[in-house]
Amino acid sequence: MKSLGLKDEEIVKFSDADYWIQYFPPLAVQDLNRIGLYVDWRRTFVTTDANPFYDSFVRWQFIRLKERNKIQFGKRYTIYSPKDGQPCMDHDRSTGEGVAPQEYTLIKMKICKIDSPKLRDLMKEKSIFLVCATLRPETMYGQTNCWLHPDMSYVAFECKNGEVFICTERAARNMSYQGFTAVEGKYDVLLRLTGQDLLGCCLKTPLTSYEYVYALPMLTIKADKGTGIVTSVPSDSPDDYAALIDLKKKQPLREKYGISFEMVLPYQPISILNIPGIGNMAAQTLYEQLKIQSQNDKEKLLEAKEMVYLKGFYEGVLLVGKYKGNKIQDVKKKIQAELIASNEAVIYYEPEKTIISRSGDECVVALCDQWYLDYGEETWKAQAEKSLSMINTFHEEVRKNFVASLNWLREHACSRTYGLGTKLPWDEKWLIESLSDSTIYMAYYTIAHLLQGNSFRGDKVNALGITADQLTPEVWDYVFFKDAPLPKTSIKKQALDRMKQEFEYWYPVDLRVSGKDLIQNHLTYFIYNHCAIWENDESKWPQGIRANGHLMLNSAKMSKSDGNFLTLSEAVDKFSADGMRLCLADAGDSVEDANFVESTADAAILRLYTFIEWVKEILNNKASLRTGSTNTFNDEVFTSEMNKKINESAEFYEKMLFKEALKSGFFELQAARDKYRELCLNGMHLDLILRFIEVQALLLSPICPHVAEHVWSLLGKKTSIVKAAWPEAGPINEIQIKSSQYLMDTAHSLRLHLKTYLQGTKTKGKQNPEPVPKPDVAELWVAKVYPQWQSIILDTMKKMFEEKKELPDNKSLSVEFAKKEELKKYMKRVMPFVQTTREKLQKLGPIALAKTLEFDEAEVLRNNSSYLANTLDVDEIIVKFTDDPSATDKMKECCPGSPFVVFSSKPGVKIEFVNPIPSSGLFSLKLPILDGDSLNDVTQRLSKTVKKIKDPEAVAIWRYQDPVLGPLKIPVYDQPTKDKVLIEKGSTFKVDVKTRKVVLVSKGEEFDLGNKVAYLLC
Repeated sequence: MKSLGLKDEEIVKFSDADYWIQYFPPLAVQDLNRIGLYVDWRRTFVTTDANPFYDSFVRWQFIRLKERNKIQFGKRYTIYSPKDGQPCMDHDRSTGEGVAPQEYTLIKMKICKIDSPKLRDLMKEKSIFLVCATLRPETMYGQTNCWLHPDMSYVAFECKNGEVFICTERAARNMSYQGFTAVEGKYDVLLRLTGQDLLGCCLKTPLTSYEYVYALPMLTIKADKGTGIVTSVPSDSPDDYAALIDLKKKQPLREKYGISFEMVLPYQPISILNIPGIGNMAAQTLYEQLKIQSQNDKEKLLEAKEMVYLKGFYEGVLLVGKYKGNKIQDVKKKIQAELIASNEAVIYYEPEKTIISRSGDECVVALCDQWYLDYGEETWKAQAEKSLSMINTFHEEVRKNFVASLNWLREHACSRTYGLGTKLPWDEKWLIESLSDSTIYMAYYTIAHLLQGNSFRGDKVNALGITADQLTPEVWDYVFFKDAPLPKTSIKKQALDRMKQEFEYWYPVDLRVSGKDLIQNHLTYFIYNHCAIWENDESKWPQGIRANGHLMLNSAKMSKSDGNFLTLSEAVDKFSADGMRLCLADAGDSVEDANFVESTADAAILRLYTFIEWVKEILNNKASLRTGSTNTFNDEVFTSEMNKKINESAEFYEKMLFKEALKSGFFELQAARDKYRELCLNGMHLDLILRFIEVQALLLSPICPHVAEHVWSLLGKKTSIVKAAWPEAGPINEIQIKSSQYLMDTAHSLRLHLKTYLQGTKTKGKQNPEPVPKPDVAELWVAKVYPQWQSIILDTMKKMFEEKKELPDNKSLSVEFAKKEELKKYMKRVMPFVQTTREKLQKLGPIALAKTLEFDEAEVLRNNSSYLANTLDVDEIIVKFTDDPSATDKMKECCPGSPFVVFSSKPGVKIEFVNPIPSSGLFSLKLPILDGDSLNDVTQRLSKTVKKIKDPEAVAIWRYQDPVLGPLKIPVYDQPTKDKVLIEKGSTFKVDVKTRKVVLVSKGEEFDLGNKVAYLLC
């Protein structure tokens, strides 16, 4: 560190550094960042000499890899930064991490004739070639021309064999680092040209049946890919065919670029491939099928290209040439090799995408001397594939990405001659680059605390008295290999055995968590190197890899330059640790990018605060909760739902699906509590609520440990929640849970029906419908089975599903149902019902095709009629079956699980209720009194309407002694009950709707109630 001129506090910027660093080697910067520690990559914080123990471990790893023939030396194509003069590894790049060299076949098209004066003299002395970079050398049999961009800049430079190549300067720069030129990295520009200078030149090109072809204009060529010169195979390239047709049809276009008709019109596409399902002129076929108009129909051309290219490569059969009748994928390499052998083509590499090094240099592909790990070697690859098959990747997409990486990964340069790193043991002018030395460092983690003496640099005396120079390869073998012999060393056997015991205890790696961007390099190397080091001990191979996506902030990529950035410390200060953790868990689970939304974090804080305050309120008001047995329907449902959420949350945590765990173990568990509170009209049960609080704290503790710990202490627990066991789940009654959910869904549906009912029916000619009186009664008509026509549909769909485990498309179903005579008069309703059932099937599974429910629908409604009456604000719920003779045809059309509701109002007379107490806040209102009402019915109705009345028992109703003149008298301020008589309990009411008269019946006597009464709160 001192050699870098940096102070300690400038390098390490996190608290309790020694505590954390003892477990992490100094060069694993990326891993320190992933556990929330901050290290700036631009200030690599320590030289390898600062931790000689880890340096020794890395040297041992590479010695063993070389002994196992996993490391080779030679010239290899690699990403290279000319400015830095070194290979540019993944972590040396500011953009383009994971991008690899792309191999092209460079087709040499010799210029035979050209009008350009710039090239005439040069042609007398040199052979000049337009060079085209292609991925499909086997299609060169179908060339009819080549394409140039008229406005693009090109250069002519001399190769070391004396030939002159013409291409973009970018391509020339790449070629100069691949042995094309006499001096590496230098290309002498003989001429600078534009595409217009080269258009119309006559070319001799390999394999095509045409003796000569011409250079023609194409405006869609890009300068950042290939050489800027494109071969044209219009029989199998939709782009080429469209551009050629444009030139054939449009004379003005030819004249604009000086192209004569002889250069275009005689040239017809050559049939070279037969593609099953498309034919032997694939481009022309799709051009006509998709009705492409010109080369400007980019979307249609892209669609056509996708249809042709993959199918053509994997299924196409060659129709011409030496390999006629063979599949393309079988002969591609052979044709390429023959073109190279005949000096008609060469191999050329460039980066798959633009790569910019951290020094700001655009990288090239260079042919360099290097030590490389031979990851493409078949035996080693087979081991890695076997290891991957045993690894839990948590997401199928992650596994697919690993498979893709194993398929394309070949040699990986593992050394460089600059920067920081461990020196290669057998060739110390080379340093091991960080991605290569950080593959099995988890093994070092297991003993780091014994070696580094609780220090970052490993410069303190450790408990075992071991120094770095004592750690010979044989010592490391003994620690990490089961069958290694005891080494000759001054280290005590007791110390060696302790390190060996630590390693055996902790290994294998049960779980490696990292970013999805490292699948293609670091994590794949991690698998490979474990297989190589422990090639005879599969028990040490990795067990699990969890790859996560990147983190967006407020639905946008985090960027310091854009100001959309939030550090960990800022987030904790702003949202609290638990608020931030809850929001992060809710941000996303899979390899898709997670989205941290600040408004969600704000809501999380409020939700956690509300939960804590609710717990305090419950604990302070235990006496208000019900005690005794917990055998009511709602008690049993709530118990089952808690048990279910315990099991679901445990499963999601095991799978590291934190969003799902949060959803199940917090949001849905809270919703179950809210539903229980809503349904328990007689109060919640104390024991169940206390269990809920305990379960909620435990299920939430992995995500919000501080809140969970606080709630745990509020419950009076004497030990920390981290010492508590996961809650045990009791029996789960799924039928009761489903019936409870049915009750809530039905209540929601009934509320919507009530809202519609109260809006009235619009009549023609009237803008606003007549007001509808608030109903007192809700009749629920329940179907025991589906109507016959729906039963036929369900039976048919069930049979189809059981046969093929999936349903045919709706068109096929429509044809099938049209054949059934029983459905003829219902055809307009058949397909809507089919689509609804299909959606239910996707959501619920095969049970959606059952003709009856798993529970007694009518019993659930009757047992919870008080709740339904309360939520609908009606006096009575009546449940009837649709097979009742009084049921109408419309009622009989309802289905199991979807009751038909009829709202109605009992006959009654409205009278005015007044409160004679000044400034009481209780106002006058009119309420109906129904025939047969008791005093209790009236007070209940009054308390529902006047929200200030909390207890109906506290309401006293007084009638006027003179029901006619009494209400007209001015009330006496301090005598509110003067000239009034208290209506006693047990009284009832008679109502004559026709005469609008209400009679009070009390103790056998009858009294005219008039049109007004008084109410007071006792």
